[in-house]
This record gives sequence, C-alpha cells and structure tokens, in this order.
Amino acid sequence: MRIALDYRPVTVAPSSGIARQVKALEQALRTLDDTEVVVFSEAPLDHPQRATALCPTWASPLEGLQRPQVRLRFERGFLPRTIREQRIDLYIATANMGLPLGHKPAGTRYVLVLHDLFQLTHRNFHRSRLKALAYRLIDAASIAWSVWRADQVWCPSQFSCSEAARLFPWARAKFRVLNNLVPSFTEAAQPLPDGVPSRYWLLVGTREPRKNMRFFLQQWQACRAKDANVPDLVLVGHASDVPAPLGELAGLHWYSGLSDGQLQALYGHAACLWQPSYAEGFGLPVVEALSVGTRVAVARGSALDEVAPPSAPRFDPHNPEQLQTVMLSLAASDTPVDPEPQHAWARRFAEPAYRRHLDTLLKGLNR
Repeated sequence: MRIALDYRPVTVAPSSGIARQVKALEQALRTLDDTEVVVFSEAPLDHPQRATALCPTWASPLEGLQRPQVRLRFERGFLPRTIREQRIDLYIATANMGLPLGHKPAGTRYVLVLHDLFQLTHRNFHRSRLKALAYRLIDAASIAWSVWRADQVWCPSQFSCSEAARLFPWARAKFRVLNNLVPSFTEAAQPLPDGVPSRYWLLVGTREPRKNMRFFLQQWQACRAKDANVPDLVLVGHASDVPAPLGELAGLHWYSGLSDGQLQALYGHAACLWQPSYAEGFGLPVVEALSVGTRVAVARGSALDEVAPPSAPRFDPHNPEQLQTVMLSLAASDTPVDPEPQHAWARRFAEPAYRRHLDTLLKGLNR
C-alpha cells in the first residue's frame, strides 16, 4: 500500500505540536509491512524539504503556506494529478483540512486528521478582526469540504470527536479517536536555560486566548500576595501573548526556541505543570510532563479530562476561587510525587498503544 502524507505542517513549523504528530505518524506508518510512505509538501526552491518530499515545480513562500490562495493552488493544481501519477492508495491530510480539490481517483482513500475545531468555535489570535473573520469563513468551508471528502476522520480525543460530530452531524459515522502519540524524549536532558529559579511552576504554550493565560496569571498574582511559598512561573511562550502588565510581572520567566533536551529539563525540574486552558483538543504538555514523572494540574472540561490522570488536581477554568485554592494547596505541599503512576499513565499515549490503534484504523479502512 502506498500512503501519502501532507507534510506541509512539518515544512512550515517543524517544532510545532502538529508537526511533531505528523512526524510521529510518518514513523509509525514506515514500520508497517507492505507499506510505502510518500510525503507531499511545498516549499521555496532552495528549501531542503524538496530533497525528501514531492513538491510542485513552482516556488512557494515558506511564511505563506497557510494563505488561502497558496493552499488552493497546491490542493487543486498539484494534489489530484500527483496522487494519480504516484498511484496513492491512501492520502492523509494532517492539519484539520487540505484534502484535494477535484476528482478522487478510483481506489484511493482519504483520511483527515482533525486536531481540533477551535478555529471555528473559539476566538483565535489574529492582529485584525477583519482577518480573523476572513480566516474563520475560509477555514469553515475548507474543514467542511475535507470532512465531506474523507473516508475517515481521525481525532486525538473523544472530546474532539464529539465536537466534530456536533458541528458536522451528517458525518458522525466517519469520526474515530486516534490519541496523539507522545514518545519518550529522544535527547538526553540538557542543562536548564539560564535564569530558571530553583523552584518553579511550568506552563507550556501561551499564545491562543483559549490557553486562558490572563485568568491564570491574575490568580497566580493574587496567590503570591497571600502566600510567599507560591513559586515563580516559567512560561514557554512569549510575553507579548498576554497583556503587557501581566507579561511583565515579577516572578515570571519567559522562554522560547527551546530544544527538546531543554524542554525535557524544564519538565523534569518543575514542581508542577499547569494547563489552565478552557479548550484543548488533546493537551500534549500534560502527557509530556507525566512522562518524566512531574505532577500536573489541569482545568476541567475539554480533552484535559481524558489526558490527565484522575489523581491530578483540577479546577474550573473560570472560577478564581477554585484555582486559587488549588494553587495555595500545592504551594504549601513539599511532598515528592511518586513518579511511577505518572509514567504508567503516560504510557497510554506511547508508541506501542499508538501503533496498535493506528493498525486497527487502517484495517477498518480496507474493509
């Protein structure tokens, strides 16, 4: 079987969460017997991706691959013809949309990987309201088209499946759960970045409004005023992701552009990983923290209910009193966490389980 993967997320942002899942899916597919994996992408003419991926002959701007006109040319002018020429049995679109526009070759199956639908259901980060509205309308049409064209739609959590069925009830029978793969860190942990305090809480990912950072930082600030034991915060993101007064609070330490080894070190030394999002399609940092034995505390609702163990402290993402109660309780506790239950829970999302589930989905497609 020849399987083609949409590799554009890896080309654009190879360290992003979606790109990491695309690479994990590629590696899992390459281990299957009687399977050949081909990757499709687009890139500038001098980009190294062209050495390993099938790309259009035309140059594509790396910083503009998500623009509608660029996507349209790739999905209409390149994909249908190339899928036929390459005799692809299964084409997998990997970033919420992107299935080919045009006639579907006989015998070819399409799968859509639908990470979440927050670009339709929540306010995303855009510099202008007009741009936000335009992208919402375009994304709604693109996602609906891909859901309609797909033979199956793979979602990383039951929450995401339920949201997809709510928005596209006519496609309910297509949705399947394929939890994200969270492999063990392959690099050895590196030294902590400069300036990291000896005791800290950690947050990973701060950009989108649904990450709930304004609310979280306000409650953390209030708790610091009540109890000096509340630790500093280390945030993987940018201070510009939150309003200026909050991003500049004393006790905040912002980092970006970290290697996997540095991120692993931050997870491993943190007293707790916090995930205050009111909407998550999976929650990769939660499982990554658990995989190194670190305690996690998460907001109730969305996919965080599935990916965090029952023992994890939880709070309403809109209730300041609840969050402050959990913060003050954890700040007062110096009891070490037994890492083995954390490791055991994280193994639910490791390679053996992921590959078994993927194999089941592929066999279902071939029936």
